[in-house]
Amino acid sequence: MSIWAKITTAISMLAKGEPLAKIFSKLRTPPEKSVAFTIAVIALGAKMAKSDGSVKKEEVKVFRRIFHIPESEVAAAGKVFDLARQDVAGYDVYARRIRKMFGERHQTLLDLMESLFHISLADGEYHPKEDEFLQNVNEIFGFSGRDFLRLKARFVEVEMDPHEILGVETYSNIKEIKRAYKDKVLECHPDKLIARGMPEEAIKLAQTKLSQINNAYEQLVENL
Repeated sequence: MSIWAKITTAISMLAKGEPLAKIFSKLRTPPEKSVAFTIAVIALGAKMAKSDGSVKKEEVKVFRRIFHIPESEVAAAGKVFDLARQDVAGYDVYARRIRKMFGERHQTLLDLMESLFHISLADGEYHPKEDEFLQNVNEIFGFSGRDFLRLKARFVEVEMDPHEILGVETYSNIKEIKRAYKDKVLECHPDKLIARGMPEEAIKLAQTKLSQINNAYEQLVENL
């Protein structure tokens, strides 16, 4: 049974009017862990999109692209998305469960923060309520205020610089760039996450980050 089939089955168990958090609270052990992670990620994305007062179609499109939702599963994901928007449970419920799954400051949590920033900027505006939302999730995930400002600068204050993505200086030579590139790839390579038993959706987030790393490396090498 696919992850989406499991999610659909879980949702079907809800009585009309019951919150998504009711199902979520019961998903604590494997294989339910993967279902819980997927629901939590969708819920955070939905609440992120709603934090400025309304959910815009651009935000939904970015959400679908970032989290690799296939066309055949859009309806199932949409159901979770809508239930999450209507859920009275706060986003902190989902954020804390994700943190518990991985531990504070885990790379997957950083990947998720980056994805939430993408969603927040999908409509071309960074709303104060979105900033408050992201700061709170950042804190729940165990990252510092300085970590948040550094991450925010990459998305809101400046264009995403390939040097920033790889963590190298503008004057770094090819040897330093290659070393940084290899380190970054190792941090989020899907094979490494699979070996550690990470949920499938966490691996998909890492694949998005890996694509950014590869593009940054290609840009820097071409400009040397």
